[in-house]
Amino acid sequence: MAGAPDSSLGCGSVCGAVSRDRASLPAFRSFFPAGRKGEKMIHSLFLINCSGDIFLEKHWKSVVSQSVCDYFFEAQEKAVDVENVPPVISTPHHYLISIYRDKLFFVSVIQTEVPPLFVIEFLHRVADTFQDYFGECSEAAIKDNVVIVYELLEEMLDNGFPLATESNILKELIKPPTILRSVVNSITGSSNVGDTLPTGQLSNIPWRRAGVKYTNNEAYFDVVEEIDAIIDKSGSTVFAEIQGVIDACIKLSGMPDLSLSFMNPRLLDDVSFHPCIRFKRWESERVLSFIPPDGNFRLISYRVSSQNLVAIPVYVKHSISFKENSSCGRFDITIGPKQNMGKTIEGITVTVHMPKVVLNMNLTPTQGSYTFDPVTKVLTWDVGKITPQKLPSLKGLVNLQSGAPKPEENPSLNIQFKIQQLAISGLKVNRLDMYGEKYKPFKGVKYVTKAGKFQVRT
Repeated sequence: MAGAPDSSLGCGSVCGAVSRDRASLPAFRSFFPAGRKGEKMIHSLFLINCSGDIFLEKHWKSVVSQSVCDYFFEAQEKAVDVENVPPVISTPHHYLISIYRDKLFFVSVIQTEVPPLFVIEFLHRVADTFQDYFGECSEAAIKDNVVIVYELLEEMLDNGFPLATESNILKELIKPPTILRSVVNSITGSSNVGDTLPTGQLSNIPWRRAGVKYTNNEAYFDVVEEIDAIIDKSGSTVFAEIQGVIDACIKLSGMPDLSLSFMNPRLLDDVSFHPCIRFKRWESERVLSFIPPDGNFRLISYRVSSQNLVAIPVYVKHSISFKENSSCGRFDITIGPKQNMGKTIEGITVTVHMPKVVLNMNLTPTQGSYTFDPVTKVLTWDVGKITPQKLPSLKGLVNLQSGAPKPEENPSLNIQFKIQQLAISGLKVNRLDMYGEKYKPFKGVKYVTKAGKFQVRT
């Protein structure tokens, strides 16, 4: 780590600095690599909305001009959509590393080479913290709580390096906003900064605060899987992969020690763990053993990359044609269930980026409703849920510019869907055991499968 924290707090100084001896937090410092003297991992952070407005900026030590974001805006203009903006952009004097969350861009400015995934993970932690504190990570919520935002950023990053990123620790350092606390603060001029250091600061389990007590002890786990797939014209799978996470909501008194086992853990690839998990136990027994944080957290994220293990839950029959030297074309798609394990597929939305020569579309859906934007050329069909007895279809005419050449290729279909109470990989929780406490908690597991980047080529 660089030397003592710098007293110049940039934008954060207007909101009041957190006066505290940072050297007394070794439990946090030990998690992150040390930098050479004078170096910083992150120099500045800019929050940008979809309109391209920089509505919040935070600098550590020196101020970096907003003009550095021009390189980001150039890359954004070249991208097809917001999710295709390169996460790492090189400029003559800086690197810009960014993420896109909840219709906001978090753009960090780096002056030296650092592992990009390290910065990306930290930016996701910042977004998660805003979500946890304010209930949503939106421009309005951040502006309404701008003082707390600067206080949080000052605690989460020490002299450019990540420091306190665990929600439980932060909530003891910076009290979450409430209506009553906001009224008291406005009258007394006080802030949300806590008077004492967090109880877990010197503990070997800094993610859990001491003395937790609940009337109702509960442990809930959400297994959420997203399918990324590319299906070719004939219906064959070109690429398929499952990205999964297990999110936990733990409200248990005392210091419980949990063990979570699975029916078929061997199908998980590339597993990423929360620091609370004992890795050696996972390696030897494929069991998740941990003392959990208090509240909501992500236990693990994983990938299932074996294509033969990825079931494709929907199929699409399509016929999209454009005639040569004609001002019209045909559009006909039908969607149906495939490998859905008897579960209902719901929340289906089909999005199609039509060619630029398309003027309008006159279609008839057998289910749901559709919209076509003649400016962006985007067709959106809100299907709803599939009933196997009557498969939903959308068909009709496409009006083209007269005299314009026939489109060189047909558009691809982007599909969104959701299946409740199903993990498409086949992953199932076997049991949850608790040690160290005598009470019996209420336990629950919920499964959800969703479409990630699911594309059907026509």
